[in-house]
Amino acid sequence: MTAPSFRLKYAIASFLVVLLAAAAVALLFMVRHAADARSLGALAEHTARERLDPELAARARSIAAHGADAIAGAVRAGDTAGIARRLQPFTDDATVAAIAVTANDGQTLLRWHRDATAAPGALTVKAAAPVRTYAENIPGAATPATLATLTVELEQAAPVPGVSLAARLEESTAQRSRATWWLALALAAAGALLAAALMWRAVSHLQRPLLSLIRSAERIGQGDYTRPVEVQRRDVLGDLQQALERMRGRLRQSTVNKSYLHSVLNSMTDAVFVTSPDGVIKVANTAACKLLGFSEEELLGRSILAVLEERERVDFDLQQAAHETRETLVHTRSGQTIPVSFTGSRIESDDPQFQGNIFVARNITDRKRAERRIRYLARYDALTKIPNRMQFHHVLQQTIARALRAGQVVAVLYLDMDRFKEVNDTFGHGAGDRVLEVLAERLTRAVPRETVVGRLAGDEFALFVDSLPADTDNRGPIAQLARALLTEVSRPFQLNQHEVFLTASVGIAFCPRDAENVIDLIRNADAAMYYSKQNGGNTFAFYSPEMNAAAVERLMLKSKLRRALERDELEILYQPKVDLRTGQMSGAEALLRWRLPGHGDIPPSQFIPLAEETNLILDIGEWVLNRVCLDYRQMQAKGGDPGRISLNLSLKQLRQASFILRCRSVFRRHHVSPNAFELEITETTLMADPQRTVRLLDELYAMGLHLSIDDFGTGYSSLSALQQFPIGTLKIDQSFVRDATEDAGDATIVRTIIEMGRSLGMEVIAEGVESQAQLQFLRLNGCHYGQGRLFGEPCSVEELLALLGTQASGSPPPFVHLLRDESEAAPRSA
Repeated sequence: MTAPSFRLKYAIASFLVVLLAAAAVALLFMVRHAADARSLGALAEHTARERLDPELAARARSIAAHGADAIAGAVRAGDTAGIARRLQPFTDDATVAAIAVTANDGQTLLRWHRDATAAPGALTVKAAAPVRTYAENIPGAATPATLATLTVELEQAAPVPGVSLAARLEESTAQRSRATWWLALALAAAGALLAAALMWRAVSHLQRPLLSLIRSAERIGQGDYTRPVEVQRRDVLGDLQQALERMRGRLRQSTVNKSYLHSVLNSMTDAVFVTSPDGVIKVANTAACKLLGFSEEELLGRSILAVLEERERVDFDLQQAAHETRETLVHTRSGQTIPVSFTGSRIESDDPQFQGNIFVARNITDRKRAERRIRYLARYDALTKIPNRMQFHHVLQQTIARALRAGQVVAVLYLDMDRFKEVNDTFGHGAGDRVLEVLAERLTRAVPRETVVGRLAGDEFALFVDSLPADTDNRGPIAQLARALLTEVSRPFQLNQHEVFLTASVGIAFCPRDAENVIDLIRNADAAMYYSKQNGGNTFAFYSPEMNAAAVERLMLKSKLRRALERDELEILYQPKVDLRTGQMSGAEALLRWRLPGHGDIPPSQFIPLAEETNLILDIGEWVLNRVCLDYRQMQAKGGDPGRISLNLSLKQLRQASFILRCRSVFRRHHVSPNAFELEITETTLMADPQRTVRLLDELYAMGLHLSIDDFGTGYSSLSALQQFPIGTLKIDQSFVRDATEDAGDATIVRTIIEMGRSLGMEVIAEGVESQAQLQFLRLNGCHYGQGRLFGEPCSVEELLALLGTQASGSPPPFVHLLRDESEAAPRSA
């Protein structure tokens, strides 16, 4: 009940009561007045009749006598028409209502009456007179004789004085009654409104405390005992307020634990069900209602079995479930089944009403989904959707066991993409992933349906063919399958609107010929694959025992190279660069060496390709640049001038997006000028992507770095292409220098390179100078610089600093004694 409707209800009731009472009084008054009016009218009419009746009767007798005399002759003559004529004056009288003439024998001689109906309240009087004549019964004596009887009826119409008085009195009384009625209604309405207003005010005065009591009672009924009941009155309502306040205080003391318990239960994220000992739900928290989609009222009174999925109810034991944690399924309102972790606990109490069980249900949908995902990812590759290494090993192991029991052969083909990392470097890893997806689809289509194809790692795939006969040479069919795989791989891949052609290398191993277990069989196939890759790729090879030793060494180096930087196994040696015109040292080339404990020095030709395969070349290149800058600062600090230091730059480093920024950062960090360094780039690196490379080299050149072409003559660059690059030095490959004094062709190549470099304004340096004859040949043909073992083995920074100190002391140049007379150095091949 709202406040306005409460007041309005009682105000309308008061108004109607007063109005009905006034209407009843007015109606009684009107009825009483009408009765009085009727009584007065009847009295007046009676008085008027008493006064008028004698006069009207006398007049009727007079008219009857005169009429009888007038028609006597006509009656005697039997003239009916004459009777009517003689009575004509009487019928014209408005008061005469009827005339009748009746003979003595009963014959009606005349009957007349007016057609008009008598007016209400009119007075009617009848009178009769005999119609007589004189007859001579005795001669000379006449005696009267009655011939007929004349009857006259008079009617006195209203208004007569008495009737008019009654009518006026009744009409006046009716008018006064109506006026009294409306006046009574007006007074009743005013009184009703006044009564309604008074009732409205009285109810409003009572309503505020009543509504306050109602709100307080509702809060207490909902379990809110924190707000006190306001006590403002000293009447019965005040007593009721005080009683309600006392009840609130007692309930607050006795039910605070229950409220706290409900707050705790509803704040839990797990679904909680409190049941009776027989499993009937008595409490369900908010999380339980949200989990199942039911309201608490719908869950209360239901069995705990009702929330479980139907198949789970069969094996559900209430007593056992109350002491354990299990996984089960619950059934929601929408028909969905949700996996939950169901934990039960028994409530121990001496009071039977508090005994029962508590069940906590935790939604483990995400965990189950994650478990399924983990199980899938543990067996299948997420990118290509084919078995991963673990699953492939597992299936292959089972296949090998069956083959050994049946005396059959299993062939494993190990496939690796050739130069796949170039795809990632050029087009990005997203394009590389797309290539792997397409490759997996192609391999799956190219092999028989029962053949298992797996992705072992990165761009390495493997497959096996089982049920091969043991008494025949299976290399022919397997070779045919390998060629089919290579053909599928060599088909173009569509990447970013570009067609990319890739190749692969395949290694093949047989069980039980090459190995009888999974690990050795795959390792041998991998060794054969690496053998194919070393032979140029895009081919396949069958495993032989000789391959395994090389594969093991390569694998060992690859794994240990990852720790070389951490273990400080890398070092920098410097190969002096000698001015062949003066014998002075004009600079040095920084050479990277890997000193592996227990194995000695590993030549760069072995570990640099491994570093490029694993992208370690980027970290190693940055380490080399930092190390050389530190050594350069050390030599400068000790008074030495090392000249220009050369460093080798790989294609991987040049393609690194942040390479130039890294170079600037290193030079700035060590406070050295880029002018003191020269980057050596192979001819193959220059021509890999000329347009991009020339842009990068221009930026390096603008930074102040000198650039040189390493191993010049081994690539395929043309003179026009060479002119595009900001190259300042040509470095003749040692393969030409080595035989230049004995082979006319190599001598011609060396001379041509020297002449071309000088004509282009470049410096020319020959590497690999190991003999006096080679030195004199180079000097004779105008080569500017040389380096090689003739001038000493690569040395440490301390040894290089000692050479610089000797040169700076004013002594003869350290290598001037190697310079001979040019006439003695004429080459035999010239």
